[in-house]
Amino acid sequence: MTLLALEDCDVFYGKAQALHRVSLEIGPGEVVSLIGRNGAGKSTILKTMIGLNRATGGRRLWKGGDVTALRPDQLGRLGIAYVPEDRRIFSNLSVDENLRIATVMGRKGGWDAARVHKLFPVLRERATQPGDTLSGGEQQMLAIARGLLTNPEVLLLDEPTEGLAPLIVDQLVEAMRLINAEGMALLLVEQNLRVPMKLAHRQYVIDHGAIRWTGTTAELQASRDEIEKLISL
Repeated sequence: MTLLALEDCDVFYGKAQALHRVSLEIGPGEVVSLIGRNGAGKSTILKTMIGLNRATGGRRLWKGGDVTALRPDQLGRLGIAYVPEDRRIFSNLSVDENLRIATVMGRKGGWDAARVHKLFPVLRERATQPGDTLSGGEQQMLAIARGLLTNPEVLLLDEPTEGLAPLIVDQLVEAMRLINAEGMALLLVEQNLRVPMKLAHRQYVIDHGAIRWTGTTAELQASRDEIEKLISL
């Protein structure tokens, strides 16, 4: 069964076409990566999946049903969580307040404050600090934890490791591995192959708003030179 999918989607920003008949799907419990150079259309795909961008052609599907017309809040209540590239931390709220906001979604599930603190212990240590006083890596942990507290079935992650120190990247990779091990599907957007090769079951490569290649991680490894040319800056 497919959990979340785009089917032949076109997206425009004004008169400029950003996505060209994009089809992409995520199954339950899968880790799928979307790889491409800066400006290739990766973030546009995630925003289309969560309803922030309107598809002028094609459909958005959730468990086989057409949800193209639903708003982002309605998609969130179905079980889709989105962690944007800029994290969108509420800078005037404490870490704990940032987390509590996510529980307003009201979905039932196993993720609560205790579990996200176990996954990211630094968030307990920083509980009373304003969100904008955290380091970049800590803010990324907070953004992911906030997504988890909506108890989604699929987590959309836009460049979660960009600009972070290698040690923090390793911590985030391990956290994503643990999240997936509990059955949550992940769609991971990255510019390079390093993190997707460690985590993803299947890979999509996008360039100039169109999917140029898709396959398993093993198939990507076999075609690595070709893929590197597609995603090189």
